[in-house]
Amino acid sequence: MTAPDGALAPGTGADAGALCLSHTPLPSEVVRDGAPTTASAVLATLGDTEIGVWEMTPGTASDVEADEVFVVLSGRATIAFDDPVLPDLEVGPGSVVRLADGQRTVWTVSETLRKIYIA
Repeated sequence: MTAPDGALAPGTGADAGALCLSHTPLPSEVVRDGAPTTASAVLATLGDTEIGVWEMTPGTASDVEADEVFVVLSGRATIAFDDPVLPDLEVGPGSVVRLADGQRTVWTVSETLRKIYIA
């Protein structure tokens, strides 16, 4: 059961891995390779914090991050950071990652990546 805004209503649950998401192509200015699409769904808002599901199909795209922690549910990707001090991250099911507002990244998704995010 969902609340009027599409989020989960208190006392309910959902299978985040099976949620049907509606994909849209990424803007051409951020695509570096392939034709990746993304989709997301907000599951809940707690104060100023949003919890949701996000997915990207295979391809490579740049991004400027929000302050976020996420857990990968399925798929595989490499996240490269503009900051030369930070190593590339290989992520897959079970990976937990912390991103900071304003970080510049390049996501190379090899298998459709689905994550639960808290931002």
